[in-house]
Amino acid sequence: MRNLIVTSIFLALALPSAFAQSRLETSPAQAPKDSIVDAIVQEENSNSQLKLLAHQLFDSIGPRLVGTPQMEQARDWALGKYKSWGIPAEEQDWGVWRGWERGISHIDMVSPRVRTLEATQLAWCPSTGNKTVTAGFVILPDLADSMAYAAWMPSVKGKFVMVSMLQPTGRPDDNWDQFATAESTKKMKDQRKEMTDNWNNRIKKSGYNTRTLPVALEKAGAAGIVGSYWSAGFGVDKIFGAYTKAIPSIDIMQEDYGMLYRLVESGADPKISIHVESKERGTVPTFNVVAGIRGSEKPDEYVMLSAHFDSWDGGTGATDNGTGTLMMMEAMRILQKVYPHPKRTILVGHWGSEEEGLNGSRAFVEDHPDTVGHLQALFNQDNGTGRVINMSGQGYLNAYEYLTRWLTKVPSNIRDSIKTTFPGTPGGGGSDFASFDAVGAPGFSLGALNWSYFNYTWHTNRDTYDKVVFDELSNNVVLVAILAYMASEDPNRASVEKAVLPINPKTGERAKWPAQVKAIRKGGLD
Repeated sequence: MRNLIVTSIFLALALPSAFAQSRLETSPAQAPKDSIVDAIVQEENSNSQLKLLAHQLFDSIGPRLVGTPQMEQARDWALGKYKSWGIPAEEQDWGVWRGWERGISHIDMVSPRVRTLEATQLAWCPSTGNKTVTAGFVILPDLADSMAYAAWMPSVKGKFVMVSMLQPTGRPDDNWDQFATAESTKKMKDQRKEMTDNWNNRIKKSGYNTRTLPVALEKAGAAGIVGSYWSAGFGVDKIFGAYTKAIPSIDIMQEDYGMLYRLVESGADPKISIHVESKERGTVPTFNVVAGIRGSEKPDEYVMLSAHFDSWDGGTGATDNGTGTLMMMEAMRILQKVYPHPKRTILVGHWGSEEEGLNGSRAFVEDHPDTVGHLQALFNQDNGTGRVINMSGQGYLNAYEYLTRWLTKVPSNIRDSIKTTFPGTPGGGGSDFASFDAVGAPGFSLGALNWSYFNYTWHTNRDTYDKVVFDELSNNVVLVAILAYMASEDPNRASVEKAVLPINPKTGERAKWPAQVKAIRKGGLD
């Protein structure tokens, strides 16, 4: 059905100076009333489905790591939702990935006292099977060079190796800034920098890096790899992937990791027991979910909504990028209800494997050049639950003309928070709009207010339903639905003329437009 949607597109369906910044000030009274805009606002305000969708996706299905059953369940759920709304949708396979399924994690300190630790296995962690592994620790030492580390390696046999530094504080910096003296805060930050530099130098001197060190320790007979990737907030760690093939790799939350580290240093010889279960699923397809409302006058020109569907799996992927996903789904639901016959075709892309390198959107760009080549505009959101506060022209010289015009239809309580930057610079990565900009197709990022995103929810164990701010997400739905409507109605094609990019003051050379990067179509496999 791929060609049905993105090639023949639903045949089955009945400025200013460079880098200027501004805020739009047009009041609602200055803009003529628009029945579609009013209907979009009314539908979201009176009949929002966001909380229901969030509960179903985050609480019931959970995180959506590429290659897991949960990603497949989310696909089926999204397809079912679009079908129930009368919007044709399909799965588009574009590659394969290592299939893996997370099981339970149970990690306990058993000596010198008993405590169940807050910890989890990393993504793609090997299972311990029916066994529980109990052992003591060794901390990665500070040695002279790689030869010294090679001589030390046999000592890790049968031990859990601690591969993260001891943090000097578990309080976030804003807590120190609020309560501590300036002298105390400076002392802590200086100490932390010294400790961080020392630890990074240890790894460098070992001859390995953070990816290859666990593999070397596994080959040397370590019982497991124990780390703590603190995210600089209370009780929050980032949970990424394991590099070991046979022994467990776990993350222990900063508070418990620090306790264990200090016990090791003091000679108390703590021991923990690790039982983790997981299942290898072989090679499984990886995919995007694409849906659309066929255009009535210019069906072969496209407006696209964009958000990645996958997530890391320490939490439930609520704000990265569940909120972006639900924002685009809810906007499509509303558009189908109040604007079922757009002039241009309105598509939505839910991309797979963004977290491993924008792979789903890059594959779409490669596989559908006709669609991408006739793109009026793409709107992408991927940085948490906050209200949208900035939009850039992404390096398109005349983007100010059409983006500001489209934004005038947005209610002032939403629009007035948005700072625009024109012409801006093209995104080189970071999220899926960059896949389109790399080929000169107009992809725009809807940048959201932080809400402590990078410390507390981005890729962490705390990225869960309760962190969603639904009022802000609801306003974002109204924004993107109106932008899609306006882009569809515009009598003119959006200009994609590129601006002359600025000189990089560090190099003295003019910045270059990012080059297209190919999708990884076979991932997670040796």
